[in-house]
Amino acid sequence: METTLRLVTKALTWQLIGLVSTTGLGYLVTGSWSHAGTLSLLAAGSALVLYVVHERLWQAIPWGRGPGR
Repeated sequence: METTLRLVTKALTWQLIGLVSTTGLGYLVTGSWSHAGTLSLLAAGSALVLYVVHERLWQAIPWGRGPGR
């Protein structure tokens, strides 16, 4: 089992990879670092909110769970 520090570090580095790649792609599309950075932050923020909503919806669906779970 992973430690909390390792888990948080992995999550943060993964998020950083996502921000850098989205910013780079945004720059290629828009030609503006400012617009690319804004796009990247909006994408990360919306992904966070949508992930939480997605998880909450799946918690309400019993399909695929074993007995007593």
